[in-house]
Amino acid sequence: MPPVFRFAPSPNGYLHLGHALSALLNADMARAAGGRLLLRIEDIDATRCRPEFEAAIYQDLAWLGLHWEQPVRRQSEHYDDYRSALARLEALDLVYPSFESRTEIARLVEMRGGNWPRDPDGAPLYPGDAKSMSATERARRMAAGEPYALRLDMQTALKRVGPLTWNETGAGPAGEIGTIAADPSAWGDVILARKETPTSYHLAVAVDDAAQGVTDVVRGCDLFHSTGVHRLLQALLGLPQPRYHHHRLILDADGRKLSKSTFATGLRELRAQGAGMAAIRQRVGLD
Repeated sequence: MPPVFRFAPSPNGYLHLGHALSALLNADMARAAGGRLLLRIEDIDATRCRPEFEAAIYQDLAWLGLHWEQPVRRQSEHYDDYRSALARLEALDLVYPSFESRTEIARLVEMRGGNWPRDPDGAPLYPGDAKSMSATERARRMAAGEPYALRLDMQTALKRVGPLTWNETGAGPAGEIGTIAADPSAWGDVILARKETPTSYHLAVAVDDAAQGVTDVVRGCDLFHSTGVHRLLQALLGLPQPRYHHHRLILDADGRKLSKSTFATGLRELRAQGAGMAAIRQRVGLD
């Protein structure tokens, strides 16, 4: 079977040079391997994703000369898949609701004092207070309509699967390559879904990659550490393990990851200025 690659942008803004690098690299690697290229629209964030951004994604990628298989998978059309996966984890007694807001979590962390652990993105780990709540109290608060997040009981989940690794053909932030020891515990009890949204990025990406038969995940190194969570979910749900290739990021003049609000590097703006596909490939270092 030919390898399967995918480019999976979110339609919450216009694409920039960082997206161009990832999309072009996926296309180049798929072509070199005699593989397939898929496009996935990750539109679970209903508050930020907009139809005009999705339409612009298709226009920008076509301008870059990319061709992808149809139909395009849109996450908002597959909520039942994520609910089914979540139900399997709930059946394993690995999911619990938490009711604190971000502000309340920050207050809890502050009360504990000291150097409270933080995840690879710098956010404080969830203190875990809701784990001690009785099932009756959880049910009462959910029935009352309170906002909640459904979290993975990380400690219990890790006991089920044991040590995990993945095969890295790109490079991590510190140049990591080869067999990588996954460390999902670095993220604490991650959110799998919320009251208003039946999935999180972590759960959706694990389910989607399996559903689409993705064999090679090529994405930015800012998602390198997230792979630990994805490997854990794959192991818990019995999903296949892809190969991973994390590539360098395109940074702005201040050394920061590009934002979708950075007009100087937006593909629409560059196209309007008369830039061509060859110029874009040169700017992202794919001559």
